[in-house]
Amino acid sequence: MAVTQRIAAGVALAMACATALAGCAGGAPASQEGALGAKKASGAPAAPRTAVRSIGDGSTSYTGAQPHLPRPERLKPGWKPPQFVVFSWDGAGEDSQRLFSHFRKLSKANKATMTYFLSGVYLLPEDKRDLYRPPQHSPGSSEIGFNDRQGIEDTVEQLRGAWLEGNEIGTHFNGHFCGTEGGVGQWSAADWKNEIAQAKSFVKSWRTNTGLTGTASLPFDYDKELIGARTPCLEGRRNFMKAAHELGFRYDTSGVNNQLWPKKQEGLWDLSMQLVPFPGHSYEQLTMDYNFMVNQSGTRTQGDQDKQVFWGDQMRDGLLQGFQRAYDGNRAPLIIGNHFESWNGGNYMRAIDEVVERVCTKADVRCVSFRQLADWLDAQDPATLDRLRGLGVGEAPKQGWESFLAARPAPAPKGVPGAPAVKP
Repeated sequence: MAVTQRIAAGVALAMACATALAGCAGGAPASQEGALGAKKASGAPAAPRTAVRSIGDGSTSYTGAQPHLPRPERLKPGWKPPQFVVFSWDGAGEDSQRLFSHFRKLSKANKATMTYFLSGVYLLPEDKRDLYRPPQHSPGSSEIGFNDRQGIEDTVEQLRGAWLEGNEIGTHFNGHFCGTEGGVGQWSAADWKNEIAQAKSFVKSWRTNTGLTGTASLPFDYDKELIGARTPCLEGRRNFMKAAHELGFRYDTSGVNNQLWPKKQEGLWDLSMQLVPFPGHSYEQLTMDYNFMVNQSGTRTQGDQDKQVFWGDQMRDGLLQGFQRAYDGNRAPLIIGNHFESWNGGNYMRAIDEVVERVCTKADVRCVSFRQLADWLDAQDPATLDRLRGLGVGEAPKQGWESFLAARPAPAPKGVPGAPAVKP
């Protein structure tokens, strides 16, 4: 999908500088499996067994609780945390590259779920572009264009299947304005609320806007499904978070962090992407395909062909080193961001394939969506999370996990999403 390829050079250089500056500066018992969330069942997705309630024009519908979601349970004394890995996609949509469907198949084959950040304009046909009224821009403007009816039908099919398989559908908003006058970095909280409302409206009215009345509905209520996002170019985060908190979102992933356990900001879980080793360099790199590309081939999306395989390997190895550092160390969740693009010969997509295949089936590893990670964090004893946040990057407890988390946790607070009943 044509996720914007014109991201401002200043933003790219700033991110490169951020990575450069940051770079300068035993297994659980077998019985722990159930407490960390059961693996998803395999096979074709089936609609939940409940009465379907159509919403609006039938573009979306309520079909009950999302299937294939593991029940989060809080850590018991002396247990090592699972190693969470989140793979996420900005501007998710299905086009001729068929990357959305490819990664759905890859996820199922490797017991993983992912988060797909849908760009709302990917469900708006070109001839209806004036329905989009972007903040601080003229009606019908978009840096990533719009879609055609076939593309919308294909994207709806993938969104439906992805959700039924336990994946999360977030938002990457709409027009992807960044690094420009009136871009998202200059938007107020009110502008963000406007943009979010429009993103929701395009998801909830694609059937009316396209005339695709014979296409099956999306099986979720998007007002309830949408709980998190990543801003374009990671800009405008402060005001977005204010708006998101007021709208009831639960997390944001628009920042840059080290590999540490998350905490909340503005009432949202800060699940930002992270800095990991950049093989061959003294500084670290952000866990996103675009940032690897900028530091390899500049703003050229197709650089030196003789180097493209090496660049893909470099991204793969950096992500794997970051994974191993956490897996053997503090077990902080690893957050990875990507785009459905064929930059540098598609080698970043290959790199993600190989990372998924190598890590998602390992012992104690849970490749999950942001929703599932937020559910698990909410179900934990706050004192346990505080202790985990005290561990540095790659730092395992000196006395071992059994001693480190030996204290008996307090009862789970009532109303926490997914919290288990407290046993005597």
